[in-house]
Amino acid sequence: MTADPLVERMRAFGTTIFTEMSALAVRTGSINLGQGFPDTDGPPEMLAAAAAALREGANQYPPLPGIPALRKRITEHEQRFWGLSRDPDTEVVVTAGATEAIAAAILGLCEPGDEVVTFEPYYDSYAASITLAGAVRRPVALRPGIGPQGRYGFDEAELRAAFGPRTRLVLLNSPHNPTGKVFTRTELTLIAELCQEYDAYAVTDEVYEHLVFTDAAEPHTPLATLPGMHDRTLRISSAGKTFSCTGWKVGWATGPAGLVSTVQRVKQFLTFVNAGPLQPAVAVALGLPDTYFTEFRAGLQARRDRLVTGLTEAGFAVQPSEGTYFVTADITPLAGSTIDGADFCRQLPERCGVVAVPTQVFYDHKQEGRHLIRFAFCKREEVIDEAARRLAKLAAGG
Repeated sequence: MTADPLVERMRAFGTTIFTEMSALAVRTGSINLGQGFPDTDGPPEMLAAAAAALREGANQYPPLPGIPALRKRITEHEQRFWGLSRDPDTEVVVTAGATEAIAAAILGLCEPGDEVVTFEPYYDSYAASITLAGAVRRPVALRPGIGPQGRYGFDEAELRAAFGPRTRLVLLNSPHNPTGKVFTRTELTLIAELCQEYDAYAVTDEVYEHLVFTDAAEPHTPLATLPGMHDRTLRISSAGKTFSCTGWKVGWATGPAGLVSTVQRVKQFLTFVNAGPLQPAVAVALGLPDTYFTEFRAGLQARRDRLVTGLTEAGFAVQPSEGTYFVTADITPLAGSTIDGADFCRQLPERCGVVAVPTQVFYDHKQEGRHLIRFAFCKREEVIDEAARRLAKLAAGG
């Protein structure tokens, strides 16, 4: 018997950084700006609908692809905001959060040895899902300062070099966690051209679709809306971020029937179904008026600005965040090159009672992100203000 029974390909994946840093926050009594979950509940109409569904018998298995009311609302939502036309019966599947949709897509589309082009830093489940499928990551680095208006960007030559005869799919997250980058139409056009040149699918993680701020270089553009991409793109989103219900784990995948069927055939052997009494509530939330979405975004943008001010005054070099829940900061002005982001984040709770996440754990090429850390601003204003007050100790040499 081996000391570690875990299959070899998964041994590089230990406890996630989110689990580690959240436990550190609890142990030290620190403010947790590491993990991206809100500290307020979602819209009252949605919560009331969930309570009603619990009382009125929606507690058994829902249909495998999701309840009809939710699938219909998802298609209406995509038409309303992005002009995408979907058949709710064949082109939508409801999943246990976006994470399951991503995993099921990769497991269903990739054979061992197939290659997946993605951008680093990446959400950590991407690497795990690619590894589970026996596929190969081809990461392309996003770097601060080289994109439009000095924002995060990538080198075109590096992206072109990542594609090859074994490229099966591109895994794209925009708006992007952890950098806050929103991919421009020019960047998306290049990705679309390469997908078509190499006959690759695209899987797009768009869970922050409604959290693109007014000072972003460009608004959000779904890759599926670009010429030639409608029939080769699987679009993934969820209720968790838009409606402040991350614990509900209600996500979905939309796209051509063949791609959606691929996700559904894998999903049935992962969770089968999920969140029976919560699906009707998400259907209600997706039908909320435009004012909900604009006010929600404005509130997050104001909290971003509040945190950015505090981080700047503490001595960080803050990178522009165009969307999502997150902002990244360069620790070099405070720590020089003698300490990396992981050590800095592990020391931060003792120094000033705040928890952040090192972004280097989201890279294959760790050196690219060793000086960057991520803060979440999806918290109440008073929590952000208290975190800023504590972080001010760093400017004073604390």
